[in-house]
Amino acid sequence: MTNNTDNGRESSTEVTTDDDRSITVNRVIEATPERVYEAFVDPDELAAWLPPEGFSCEVHEFNATEGGTFRMSFTADVEELEPYAHTFQGTYEELSPGKRIVYTEEFESDDPGMAGEMTTTVTFEEVSDGTEVTAHQVGIPENIPPQDANEGWNDSLGNLADVVEEA
Repeated sequence: MTNNTDNGRESSTEVTTDDDRSITVNRVIEATPERVYEAFVDPDELAAWLPPEGFSCEVHEFNATEGGTFRMSFTADVEELEPYAHTFQGTYEELSPGKRIVYTEEFESDDPGMAGEMTTTVTFEEVSDGTEVTAHQVGIPENIPPQDANEGWNDSLGNLADVVEEA
């Protein structure tokens, strides 16, 4: 599936509904792979672009090293999204500057439908008009429809483009 974005670039997405509950989202961003990677490992920039539309982010803990951990909260900016606000934490499994990031994360929730560990792999590939960013997420909790995760990642990558292309 391909979606046109506000600024004319295209993002493509794949929503998988098999047992691994996964999605893959791609977007070309007009910046170098190194610059895009930096926006993933800088807590201030991450807080600016990661939350999808209608949310803001607070970074509680952030250690972008292999084996390092992070903890963040997404807070709803509008009342109708308040039920979807959440805190999550994870561990960086692999950090290859300008190339690849792999991390795990899980929600802090007593709801069994939000249980489980997700793994996200993000790759950065230099292309003629910038960097193709591909995010592949597996293990999405049962209470999150993969289509919602897909929409969230598309929002986030749009925000990412805004952050790195302005800099």
